[in-house]
Amino acid sequence: MKSDGMHFESVAVEGPDFAGVARLVLNRPKQSNALNAAMFREIPAAVASLDADPNVRVIIVAGSGKHFCAGIDLQFLSTDSVQSSSAGGGAGRLGLEREAFRRHVKWLQDAFTSFEHCRKPVIAAIHGACIGAGIDMITACDLRYCTDDAKFSVKEVDLAITADLGTLQRLPHVVGYSATMELALTARAFDGKEARELKLVHGVLPSKDLLDERVYAVAAEIAGKSPLAIMGTKAVLLKSRNSSVADGLDYVATWNAALLHKEDILEAMMSRMEHRNPLFAKL
Repeated sequence: MKSDGMHFESVAVEGPDFAGVARLVLNRPKQSNALNAAMFREIPAAVASLDADPNVRVIIVAGSGKHFCAGIDLQFLSTDSVQSSSAGGGAGRLGLEREAFRRHVKWLQDAFTSFEHCRKPVIAAIHGACIGAGIDMITACDLRYCTDDAKFSVKEVDLAITADLGTLQRLPHVVGYSATMELALTARAFDGKEARELKLVHGVLPSKDLLDERVYAVAAEIAGKSPLAIMGTKAVLLKSRNSSVADGLDYVATWNAALLHKEDILEAMMSRMEHRNPLFAKL
Protein backbone atom coordinates (compact mmCIF):
# COMPACT_ATOMS: atom_id res chain seq x y z
CA MET A 1 0.00 0.00 0.00
CA LYS A 2 1.07 3.61 -0.38
CA SER A 3 0.52 6.96 1.31
CA ASP A 4 1.69 10.32 0.00
CA GLY A 5 3.65 8.59 -2.75
CA MET A 6 5.25 6.06 -0.39
CA HIS A 7 4.96 2.35 -1.12
CA PHE A 8 4.63 -0.19 1.70
CA GLU A 9 4.72 -3.97 1.55
CA SER A 10 4.10 -4.93 5.18
CA VAL A 11 1.68 -2.23 6.37
CA ALA A 12 -1.37 -0.63 4.80
CA VAL A 13 -2.37 3.00 5.21
CA GLU A 14 -6.07 3.81 4.91
CA GLY A 15 -7.53 7.29 4.83
CA PRO A 16 -7.76 9.84 6.22
CA ASP A 17 -11.53 9.97 5.92
CA PHE A 18 -13.74 13.06 6.13
CA ALA A 19 -13.37 13.11 9.93
CA GLY A 20 -9.58 13.12 9.79
CA VAL A 21 -9.19 9.52 10.98
CA ALA A 22 -6.54 7.34 9.32
CA ARG A 23 -5.68 3.67 9.85
CA LEU A 24 -2.25 2.05 9.88
CA VAL A 25 -2.81 -1.68 9.44
CA LEU A 26 -0.17 -4.34 10.08
CA ASN A 27 -0.44 -6.35 6.89
CA ARG A 28 1.24 -9.75 7.19
CA PRO A 29 -1.87 -11.79 8.04
CA LYS A 30 -0.39 -15.16 7.01
CA GLN A 31 2.39 -14.60 9.54
CA SER A 32 -0.05 -13.31 12.20
CA ASN A 33 1.52 -9.88 11.65
CA ALA A 34 4.81 -10.99 13.14
CA LEU A 35 7.27 -8.10 12.88
CA ASN A 36 10.01 -8.45 10.27
CA ALA A 37 12.60 -6.02 8.92
CA ALA A 38 10.14 -4.47 6.46
CA MET A 39 7.69 -3.70 9.26
CA PHE A 40 10.34 -2.09 11.44
CA ARG A 41 11.36 0.01 8.46
CA GLU A 42 7.88 0.90 7.23
CA ILE A 43 6.02 1.59 10.49
CA PRO A 44 7.97 4.78 11.32
CA ALA A 45 7.87 5.88 7.68
CA ALA A 46 4.09 5.47 7.58
CA VAL A 47 3.68 7.27 10.91
CA ALA A 48 5.85 10.15 9.71
CA SER A 49 3.78 10.42 6.53
CA LEU A 50 0.52 10.50 8.48
CA ASP A 51 1.93 12.96 11.00
CA ALA A 52 2.90 15.31 8.17
CA ASP A 53 -0.53 15.09 6.50
CA PRO A 54 -2.60 18.11 7.63
CA ASN A 55 -5.81 16.18 6.94
CA VAL A 56 -4.94 13.49 9.52
CA ARG A 57 -6.01 14.17 13.10
CA VAL A 58 -6.04 10.70 14.69
CA ILE A 59 -4.34 7.42 13.75
CA ILE A 60 -5.75 3.95 14.48
CA VAL A 61 -3.28 1.04 14.55
CA ALA A 62 -4.83 -2.36 13.79
CA GLY A 63 -3.87 -5.78 12.47
CA SER A 64 -5.20 -7.61 9.41
CA GLY A 65 -6.30 -11.23 9.64
CA LYS A 66 -6.89 -13.18 12.84
CA HIS A 67 -4.33 -11.48 15.07
CA PHE A 68 -3.07 -8.02 15.95
CA CYS A 69 0.60 -9.01 16.27
CA ALA A 70 2.28 -12.32 17.15
CA GLY A 71 5.48 -10.56 18.20
CA ILE A 72 8.80 -10.39 16.41
CA ASP A 73 9.26 -12.75 13.47
CA LEU A 74 11.49 -15.54 14.79
CA GLN A 75 13.21 -15.92 11.43
CA PHE A 76 14.09 -12.23 11.48
CA LEU A 77 15.20 -12.57 15.09
CA SER A 78 17.53 -15.47 14.30
CA THR A 79 18.99 -14.21 11.02
CA ASP A 80 19.11 -10.44 11.36
CA SER A 81 18.94 -9.45 15.01
CA VAL A 82 21.15 -11.84 16.95
CA GLN A 83 24.77 -11.49 15.95
CA SER A 84 27.42 -14.02 16.90
CA SER A 85 29.86 -12.99 19.60
CA SER A 86 32.22 -15.87 18.85
CA ALA A 87 33.72 -14.52 15.62
CA GLY A 88 37.46 -14.06 15.40
CA GLY A 89 39.28 -10.77 15.52
CA GLY A 90 39.88 -10.35 19.22
CA ALA A 91 38.31 -8.04 21.76
CA GLY A 92 38.28 -5.06 19.40
CA ARG A 93 36.25 -6.94 16.83
CA LEU A 94 33.85 -8.17 19.50
CA GLY A 95 33.39 -4.62 20.75
CA LEU A 96 32.53 -3.42 17.25
CA GLU A 97 30.00 -6.23 16.84
CA ARG A 98 28.36 -5.43 20.17
CA GLU A 99 28.20 -1.73 19.31
CA ALA A 100 26.61 -2.54 15.95
CA PHE A 101 24.08 -4.74 17.73
CA ARG A 102 23.26 -1.90 20.11
CA ARG A 103 22.58 0.40 17.15
CA HIS A 104 20.37 -2.32 15.66
CA VAL A 105 18.31 -2.51 18.86
CA LYS A 106 17.98 1.29 18.91
CA TRP A 107 16.71 1.14 15.32
CA LEU A 108 14.07 -1.41 16.34
CA GLN A 109 13.08 0.74 19.32
CA ASP A 110 12.65 3.79 17.10
CA ALA A 111 9.89 2.06 15.12
CA PHE A 112 7.60 2.05 18.16
CA THR A 113 8.83 5.33 19.60
CA SER A 114 7.53 6.90 16.39
CA PHE A 115 4.01 6.51 17.84
CA GLU A 116 5.00 8.65 20.83
CA HIS A 117 6.82 11.19 18.67
CA CYS A 118 3.80 11.52 16.38
CA ARG A 119 2.03 14.79 17.20
CA LYS A 120 -1.35 13.15 16.67
CA PRO A 121 -3.06 10.64 18.99
CA VAL A 122 -2.48 6.97 18.14
CA ILE A 123 -5.09 4.40 19.19
CA ALA A 124 -4.41 0.64 19.15
CA ALA A 125 -7.29 -1.70 18.21
CA ILE A 126 -6.22 -5.16 19.41
CA HIS A 127 -7.75 -8.51 18.52
CA GLY A 128 -6.37 -12.04 18.69
CA ALA A 129 -2.74 -12.35 19.74
CA CYS A 130 -0.71 -9.42 21.03
CA ILE A 131 2.55 -11.03 22.06
CA GLY A 132 6.06 -9.84 22.92
CA ALA A 133 6.92 -6.98 20.59
CA GLY A 134 3.18 -6.44 20.15
CA ILE A 135 3.13 -5.27 23.78
CA ASP A 136 6.09 -3.00 23.03
CA MET A 137 4.03 -1.51 20.23
CA ILE A 138 0.74 -0.92 22.02
CA THR A 139 2.35 0.60 25.11
CA ALA A 140 3.81 3.28 22.82
CA CYS A 141 0.27 4.12 21.64
CA ASP A 142 -1.82 6.71 23.44
CA LEU A 143 -5.03 4.68 23.86
CA ARG A 144 -5.76 0.95 23.64
CA TYR A 145 -8.93 -1.11 23.14
CA CYS A 146 -9.28 -4.86 22.58
CA THR A 147 -11.68 -7.75 22.04
CA ASP A 148 -12.53 -9.93 25.01
CA ASP A 149 -10.77 -12.92 23.42
CA ALA A 150 -7.51 -11.04 22.81
CA LYS A 151 -4.45 -12.80 24.23
CA PHE A 152 -1.52 -10.86 25.64
CA SER A 153 1.91 -11.95 26.85
CA VAL A 154 5.18 -10.22 27.69
CA LYS A 155 6.87 -13.23 26.12
CA GLU A 156 10.54 -12.30 25.88
CA VAL A 157 11.92 -14.26 28.85
CA ASP A 158 10.58 -17.47 27.29
CA LEU A 159 12.92 -16.72 24.37
CA ALA A 160 15.84 -16.01 26.73
CA ILE A 161 15.58 -12.29 25.95
CA THR A 162 15.20 -9.26 28.19
CA ALA A 163 12.42 -7.21 26.59
CA ASP A 164 14.24 -4.31 24.97
CA LEU A 165 11.82 -2.46 22.69
CA GLY A 166 9.91 -0.44 25.27
CA THR A 167 7.66 -2.70 27.36
CA LEU A 168 9.83 -2.57 30.50
CA GLN A 169 9.99 1.22 30.25
CA ARG A 170 6.38 2.03 29.30
CA LEU A 171 4.25 -0.73 30.80
CA PRO A 172 4.96 0.31 34.43
CA HIS A 173 3.46 3.72 33.63
CA VAL A 174 0.32 1.98 32.34
CA VAL A 175 -0.33 -0.93 34.74
CA GLY A 176 2.12 -0.21 37.57
CA TYR A 177 5.51 -1.55 38.61
CA SER A 178 4.32 -4.63 40.49
CA ALA A 179 2.00 -5.89 37.75
CA THR A 180 4.69 -5.33 35.13
CA MET A 181 7.21 -7.30 37.17
CA GLU A 182 4.87 -10.28 37.47
CA LEU A 183 3.87 -10.27 33.80
CA ALA A 184 7.45 -9.83 32.56
CA LEU A 185 9.00 -12.48 34.83
CA THR A 186 6.38 -15.17 34.21
CA ALA A 187 5.58 -14.41 30.54
CA ARG A 188 2.11 -15.76 31.29
CA ALA A 189 -0.79 -15.14 28.94
CA PHE A 190 -3.77 -13.00 29.93
CA ASP A 191 -7.00 -12.12 28.15
CA GLY A 192 -8.90 -8.97 27.35
CA LYS A 193 -10.86 -9.03 30.60
CA GLU A 194 -7.68 -9.07 32.68
CA ALA A 195 -6.12 -6.46 30.41
CA ARG A 196 -9.02 -4.17 31.33
CA GLU A 197 -8.64 -4.98 35.03
CA LEU A 198 -4.94 -4.12 34.77
CA LYS A 199 -5.89 -0.88 32.95
CA LEU A 200 -3.75 -1.88 29.98
CA VAL A 201 -6.77 -1.22 27.77
CA HIS A 202 -9.54 1.36 28.07
CA GLY A 203 -12.34 -0.88 26.84
CA VAL A 204 -13.10 -4.49 25.89
CA LEU A 205 -15.53 -5.41 23.11
CA PRO A 206 -17.13 -8.80 22.33
CA SER A 207 -16.18 -8.86 18.62
CA LYS A 208 -13.74 -7.32 16.17
CA ASP A 209 -16.56 -5.49 14.37
CA LEU A 210 -17.68 -3.87 17.61
CA LEU A 211 -14.05 -3.12 18.47
CA ASP A 212 -13.59 -1.32 15.17
CA GLU A 213 -16.81 0.65 15.72
CA ARG A 214 -15.83 1.68 19.24
CA VAL A 215 -12.29 2.68 18.33
CA TYR A 216 -13.49 4.68 15.34
CA ALA A 217 -16.06 6.47 17.50
CA VAL A 218 -13.36 7.45 20.00
CA ALA A 219 -11.03 8.54 17.19
CA ALA A 220 -13.73 10.62 15.52
CA GLU A 221 -14.61 12.29 18.82
CA ILE A 222 -10.98 13.28 19.37
CA ALA A 223 -10.62 14.36 15.73
CA GLY A 224 -13.46 16.84 16.20
CA LYS A 225 -11.54 18.84 18.80
CA SER A 226 -8.90 21.52 18.30
CA PRO A 227 -5.88 19.79 16.68
CA LEU A 228 -3.46 22.15 18.39
CA ALA A 229 -5.04 21.55 21.81
CA ILE A 230 -4.95 17.78 21.25
CA MET A 231 -1.31 17.94 20.12
CA GLY A 232 -0.42 20.02 23.16
CA THR A 233 -2.24 17.69 25.56
CA LYS A 234 -0.34 14.67 24.24
CA ALA A 235 3.01 16.46 24.27
CA VAL A 236 2.57 17.78 27.81
CA LEU A 237 1.41 14.42 29.19
CA LEU A 238 4.39 12.62 27.67
CA LYS A 239 6.77 15.29 28.95
CA SER A 240 5.22 15.16 32.43
CA ARG A 241 5.35 11.36 32.59
CA ASN A 242 9.11 11.44 33.06
CA SER A 243 9.34 14.75 34.90
CA SER A 244 8.56 16.14 38.31
CA VAL A 245 5.24 17.91 38.81
CA ALA A 246 7.08 21.22 38.92
CA ASP A 247 8.86 20.55 35.62
CA GLY A 248 5.59 19.41 34.04
CA LEU A 249 3.80 22.57 35.15
CA ASP A 250 6.62 24.72 33.84
CA TYR A 251 6.52 22.90 30.48
CA VAL A 252 2.77 23.33 30.00
CA ALA A 253 2.99 27.01 30.94
CA THR A 254 5.67 27.50 28.29
CA TRP A 255 3.67 25.46 25.76
CA ASN A 256 0.49 27.47 26.19
CA ALA A 257 2.36 30.76 26.24
CA ALA A 258 3.81 29.89 22.84
CA LEU A 259 1.07 27.88 21.15
CA LEU A 260 -2.32 28.50 22.73
CA HIS A 261 -4.58 29.18 19.73
CA LYS A 262 -6.99 32.04 20.51
CA GLU A 263 -8.99 31.40 17.33
CA ASP A 264 -9.54 27.75 18.31
CA ILE A 265 -10.77 28.79 21.75
CA LEU A 266 -13.20 31.28 20.21
CA GLU A 267 -14.41 28.69 17.69
CA ALA A 268 -14.94 26.10 20.45
CA MET A 269 -17.05 28.58 22.44
CA MET A 270 -19.05 29.83 19.44
CA SER A 271 -19.80 26.33 18.13
CA ARG A 272 -21.20 25.35 21.53
CA MET A 273 -23.36 28.45 21.67
CA GLU A 274 -24.59 27.84 18.10
CA HIS A 275 -25.07 24.08 18.60
CA ARG A 276 -22.85 23.07 15.68
CA ASN A 277 -19.65 21.15 15.11
CA PRO A 278 -16.53 23.31 15.47
CA LEU A 279 -14.33 24.06 12.46
CA PHE A 280 -10.69 24.15 13.54
CA ALA A 281 -7.63 25.03 11.47
CA LYS A 282 -5.47 22.13 10.31
CA LEU A 283 -2.03 21.54 11.75
